[in-house]
Amino acid sequence: MCTHRSEWRALVTEASKNRFAVATYIFTQFEPQHAQLVSELGFPGVEPYRDNVMHYLDRLGELESLMTEHSLTVITCSNGGAGQAMDFISKEGRSQTIDDHVAFARDFLSLFGCQHFKINMGSRPPGGPSDDDLKALADSLNELGRHTSELGIKLAPHPHIWGPVERPEEIDRIMELTDPSYVWMLPDTAHITLGGGDPVQIIDRYYDRIAGIHWKDCDTMYRGFTGPTPTREMHNEKILYKDLGSGGVDLKAIWDMLQERGSDHWITVDLDPPRASEGEGSIEEKLRINRDYLTQTLGVPHL
Repeated sequence: MCTHRSEWRALVTEASKNRFAVATYIFTQFEPQHAQLVSELGFPGVEPYRDNVMHYLDRLGELESLMTEHSLTVITCSNGGAGQAMDFISKEGRSQTIDDHVAFARDFLSLFGCQHFKINMGSRPPGGPSDDDLKALADSLNELGRHTSELGIKLAPHPHIWGPVERPEEIDRIMELTDPSYVWMLPDTAHITLGGGDPVQIIDRYYDRIAGIHWKDCDTMYRGFTGPTPTREMHNEKILYKDLGSGGVDLKAIWDMLQERGSDHWITVDLDPPRASEGEGSIEEKLRINRDYLTQTLGVPHL
């Protein structure tokens, strides 16, 4: 019998069902050598951004073969990029946006056996979204989610700073307005923190509607942050998204909570390309730093 909580936690972690993927945003354009690198570092999955794999959209068989060669799973593919509408709010744009996303889910996600569709929700309305904006957004998500559910794919909108859903009250409202049968969520630990929310609380609150999770960190000054969302200009001046273990996000608390709840979610390490001007090294070095945080500092038993 385990008498100490630390021993119990170690046993739970050892039985972890979580798996880790790398988001391809870090590569800008995803190429064969990047698949090889991800595999060599021990990650079993990748999460492309549509804009990063545009050159594969008319030759998906090659991408499929590349994944097979390196024993990688495409866990989802984020929306965006040329030829895909991204207006989920206006009456004029919503229909085309939904049609484009249904087509992508059918033609790309289904081919790779993806179980969820992580989507960004477009641009933030000037001054922030009104309740009518959020209602329109929710209507679009409900309709899109109904279509993707018919394909066996969970729609997973992604709260993102500078998007229409970034603040904790906006997350609560969009979750209230959407149908849990059709709309899930894909939270990001840093985006929630930078938007003034607590990722531990939000992941716990909506656990039953979470389809996957993005992990990244931010500066320690943002631990417990409730102020206004940092601007794009601030991000351009100094990167807001930091390596895992930087201290702005209580990743250990999130990991422990996920293990206690028996999570089997894919967790995506989602990082920007390294900035040499800020002392960051190569892409490989950056990925190694984050992998080592997971395996050595956090002590995950497997990726």
